[in-house]
Order: sequence, then structure tokens, then C-alpha cells
Amino acid sequence: MNTITDSINQRISARIRVERESRGWSLSELAERAGVSRAMIHKIERGESSPTATLLARLSGAFGISMSTLIARAEMQEGKLLRFADQPVWRDPQTHYLRRHISPRSDLPIDLVQIDLPAGSNIPMPASSYALARQLIWLQEGELVFMEGDTRHEMKAGDCLELGPPNDCRFINETNASCRYLVVRLNPGSS
Repeated sequence: MNTITDSINQRISARIRVERESRGWSLSELAERAGVSRAMIHKIERGESSPTATLLARLSGAFGISMSTLIARAEMQEGKLLRFADQPVWRDPQTHYLRRHISPRSDLPIDLVQIDLPAGSNIPMPASSYALARQLIWLQEGELVFMEGDTRHEMKAGDCLELGPPNDCRFINETNASCRYLVVRLNPGSS
């Protein structure tokens, strides 16, 4: 693993501990709320294991925040300009899904996150991971199947989808080529 990825994983691990401790939760309480083993959370918080996208979604849902918010709290620096070279990038160690946080930390009510989803990927996200936010998915390259509960949305480059009420969902790339999409997230408390 490279130094940048190691650093981001360390900051995410530390942020998970901060979120848990700020709520006064034990490892066992977080494990129960997230449906993740206590041992796995302990390994992640100690930096002994890198969390997958699915696991981060479960943990953020237990905290009542989106996965984007959890990662942004771990990686974002102050400033109005976030240069490409400084945009935080995180790679899921299991699926190699690549997440780039594009928008700078600001008072604006939106976040922009770009995802590169490898061919053959199938990433589940529980409803709790985006229960408090409104989101759009804008497919920039390739093809994406977005499962929203039992509803199947087949998307092609240029298509934009507004997510409905929170529901368990899946980001699926059924093709032999990667796809790239942008998640536009309206932060809670803004209308």
C-alpha cells in the first residue's frame, strides 16, 4: 500500500473511534448498532484492518451520518480551493472501488464525490448510509445498474438519477469496463 492510502486509512480509523467515543458508545454498542463484529471494529480502530465500503456504510449508518460525511470528516482540510492533487482518494480494499472527494470543505449545502467502479462490481449500501440526505447520481462514463430496493435503474453515460426515500441499494457494474459516476449530496439541514 502507498503512503497516501495508508494515511487516509489511518485518518478514517481514527475518525471512527472519535465518532464512537463522542457518542459515549462502547465497541460492543457500536457493533450491535452497525451489525458488525466487535473484533472487526477493534481492528479497524487500531489500524490493523482497512474497512471496506460496505463496512463503512454500516458504521456511518449506525452513527446517523452518510459514508461521505464520515470519510470527509476524516480527510478534509480547510480552504475554498481543493486542487485535484489534494482531493482525498480512498480505495475499497475488497472491490477496489475508488472514491474521490471533489468538493472543498465549506458552508455550501452540497458535497461532490466521484466514484470509479471496476467492472463486475456489486456494492451494497444499507438505507441507513444515506437516510438523512438527498442525493443525485450522475453517470459520467460507462454503464451502471443502481438497485433501489427492488427497483432496477439501468443508467448510461450522461444519465442522472435522484434517489428516492431511503432504501437498501446496490451499485452494480455488469460490464467488462469500469464506470465513473458523481454523487451529488444535499447535506441535512439545508433545503
